[in-house]
This record gives sequence, C-alpha cells and structure tokens, in this order.
Amino acid sequence: MSTATPGITSTDTATNTAAGPIAAQAVSATKIYGQGDTQVVALDSVDVTFPTGRFTAIMGPSGSGKSTLMHCVAGLDRLTSGQVLIGDIDLSELNDAQLTQLRRDRIGFVFQAFNLIPTLSMVENILLPLRLASRSPDQEWVDTVIERIGLGDRLQHRPSELSGGQQQRAAVARALASRPEIVFADEPTGNLDTSSSTEVLSIMRRAVRELGQTVVMVTHDPVAASNADRVLFLVDGKVTAELADPTPETVLDLMKRLGE
Repeated sequence: MSTATPGITSTDTATNTAAGPIAAQAVSATKIYGQGDTQVVALDSVDVTFPTGRFTAIMGPSGSGKSTLMHCVAGLDRLTSGQVLIGDIDLSELNDAQLTQLRRDRIGFVFQAFNLIPTLSMVENILLPLRLASRSPDQEWVDTVIERIGLGDRLQHRPSELSGGQQQRAAVARALASRPEIVFADEPTGNLDTSSSTEVLSIMRRAVRELGQTVVMVTHDPVAASNADRVLFLVDGKVTAELADPTPETVLDLMKRLGE
C-alpha cells in the first residue's frame, strides 16, 4: 500500500496512533471459533487503541472480524487469548457477574435494531439502564443529552409513535445517559433511510466533539464512516490500515484497494 496517500497509515503504525488517555484497547487479541478443520480465526493477534474523546469507525468485508473485534472489546464476547482493557480494567480478569456490571456501568450500546421497550415512553427508555443499575441520573447531563438529540417534544411518546430515525436517536440518548466511558455502535444506521441516517450520525459526531464522548462504530457504509475521526480497516482478522480524517471518497478508494 502506498504511503503517499494523505491520511492513510500502514499497519506498522496504525494501531499505535493514540495520543492522550485511552478509553479501551486490545492487546494481541485473538479469537478462534471451532476446532480442527472447522476452525476459524476471527481475530489474529490484533493490537488497537481507542482514544478517549474520539470517534472511530471499523470497516472490513464480511468475515473480516470487525464485529468480533467490537464484541470482544465491549465485553460481549471473550477472547481466546490476549487482553482487552476498558480504562485500566482487564476484562479477562472479570467473572461473568463483574463483566455484566462493567458493561452496565461503563459502556453504552447502540444496535441496528433499536431495542426500545414498546410499553415505555421515550424518557423511560432513555433512563432505563440507570434505573436497572439503581443509579440516580445526573439530570443536568441527561437534559443536555436530550437537548442534543432533539427529542424534547417526544419524551412522553412510545416507540410506535415515532419514526425509525427518532427511535434510533432515543437509543443513542439511552447509550449516552449514563455518561459511559465508551459507546459501541453496531451498524446503527443499517435500518434507516438516508435522512434519518444523517441525523443519527450527526448526533453521534456532536456527542464526541461537544460532549467529549468516545464512540466506536462498526459500519459497512463509507458515508457513515466519514463521520468518524479515523477508520480502521480489518481484513482476515487483522487491522490492515487506518485512515485519518476520512471522507466518503477516501474511504471508498481504500476499500477498493483492500479488495472489499
């Protein structure tokens, strides 16, 4: 891969570009499914850092390991070997109950399916993780999040009364409400039209730039990825390139060169 293209970093330095505090990192992260002839190496000794207050997109072809990487770093799946750290906490040292508590207290999630409770209002959905954790909300923070999300006039509505874009905005607010150290978003615009996708991505970008949130997003969409501060590209379970300050055009160009 040519080093002359602006913003592209080779794998020699791609995983070590974080400056300042690190929200999460993977060290020699390896994930293997199956055994013998059916064995699949989903992650192959991946080293990667996710800096605090930055928006990182993860891309790659089907089967590249991008979703596996996110799931392992988020504590939704365990590595076969290597380490994942959220802040200074090594996830491999936690039992299942401790891992559940860490996800609840320190991590936010946004999924392609909105996962809102249909019988609850928007504000009840947004505050649900805090209530399940028996934590009192920081009302000033929650009010700020709701203001940024732009759903102040829809708080008493139930999910069925809102559009898909509004529901996903509520899901983003729910992920941010507990002020987590890091938010993981798995194809958050996959079920949305172009206009709604633009709204949700703008909110996530503003959460990083205005609220100091850390966001890691898996996506297959070059336009979605261009909202991030950087894009990591995985191929065959390895991080093969990193693109800083992406645009749809530079993301698409690198995807083509990597063989997606």
